Amino acid sequence: MSSTGGRPAAVPTQQTVPAQRRTGLDAPGAPPEPATAITPEERARLAKERRAARKAARAAAPPPERDAVYDSLSLGDLRGLRSELGDEETRVSYWRRIIQARLDVVRSHLPEGTPVADLTRVLSDARSSVGRLAHLDVRPVDDIPPLPDLAEVWARQVDRSDELAMARLEEDLADAEEELSDYRRELHRRIDLVTDELIARYREQPLLALQILPDDPLRRTMGA
Repeated sequence: MSSTGGRPAAVPTQQTVPAQRRTGLDAPGAPPEPATAITPEERARLAKERRAARKAARAAAPPPERDAVYDSLSLGDLRGLRSELGDEETRVSYWRRIIQARLDVVRSHLPEGTPVADLTRVLSDARSSVGRLAHLDVRPVDDIPPLPDLAEVWARQVDRSDELAMARLEEDLADAEEELSDYRRELHRRIDLVTDELIARYREQPLLALQILPDDPLRRTMGA
């Protein structure tokens, strides 16, 4: 994650460590076993269910309490940390979408670029992202294991008649998608923790919330 703005050192150290990457072939010359495929529709349904579950859990939870982990951070530090984590989550979500798109194409066993409606939909994000790849990266949070070379995995070209190369590409894409998903969940957890700390401070001192309101445009105009 970007360290611009002087990221505070005191942040939660608990983490969800992504699953270990598979080491590749189990035996020389034998392709790795393909991961269980999941359709884009099923993936979208599961994502919607997860969002609904998180929303319901937040609604049912008691008011957040102060966490001593954040005692050394000022209100501005907390807001900056939450903003930084949010920016990182945006980058991770973008990479996850285009990795998923490429994985769906590889698993379709159809030539990339085949004029099929499903492939057109699957590739829509990926094709529009080529010009942005050079400007986006995912730098892991300090205490989370590094992510794979996402640009290399996403852009790798292989001969579709080479079953071994295709199986390896599918495995690497699936690994990247899994690790991005783990990383994204950890970012969500940390964003929730920082948000809870902010809410707890606002509950203790409601006037602190006024600091985040924009200046009154009428007052600013009258004073000009």
